Amino acid sequence: MKKALSITKEKVAESAAALFNNNGYAGTSVRDIAKKAGVNVSLISYYFGGKRGLLEFLMSSFLEGYLHVLQDAYERLEKDSARTCLIRLIEEVIIYQQGRSQAARLVHREISIDTTLVREIMTTYLMKEKFYLTTILEQGVKQKEFKPCSKNMVTMQLRSMLFMPFLYPQYVREIYQFSVNDRYFTSKYSSALQDWVNDSLCIQYDSESISGKDREKLTNSSIGAG
Repeated sequence: MKKALSITKEKVAESAAALFNNNGYAGTSVRDIAKKAGVNVSLISYYFGGKRGLLEFLMSSFLEGYLHVLQDAYERLEKDSARTCLIRLIEEVIIYQQGRSQAARLVHREISIDTTLVREIMTTYLMKEKFYLTTILEQGVKQKEFKPCSKNMVTMQLRSMLFMPFLYPQYVREIYQFSVNDRYFTSKYSSALQDWVNDSLCIQYDSESISGKDREKLTNSSIGAG
């Protein structure tokens, strides 16, 4: 029973994200969502408190999962190099978004709008995001892996690169002929961002400059360079 309910709620959430992306929040009704998900309208009101509650659920659940990825990378600093942690973070964030592309697009777009909900999200989630990313950068600079840099500027640049394809999937598809849902794209884009880390942040990097332990971890976690 609980499993069936979970699947139903997930289907409602996926349907809502798709409709919000295609028609806009204001242009989507609870009835539209219920019809697409194949559920009764009352179920949405009961479990999500209506359309507003559903939007809040979509944003908070996506960001909670995203922060979990960042936290894992941050906690690995105790045993891995900052570079290794950052590379794995990049790969895992891209994979995470790829598995939730509708929600990713919705959340990134909604964050650009100044609303009470977004201000709450900034305080609850995005300040933690800043902490995790800047701490990894600070650790890299301290250990002389990364060049001295403006951590705030680099953090903004990095998050822009991580999110852009999922915010503008149609642009990526029409102009560059990539689908953000394809594993090939994940591989190529992760590889390109890894090159950016090596070229822009690292003081000196080559295949022999990292420890055998870190090299093994990177090899095992790699999703392919394509």
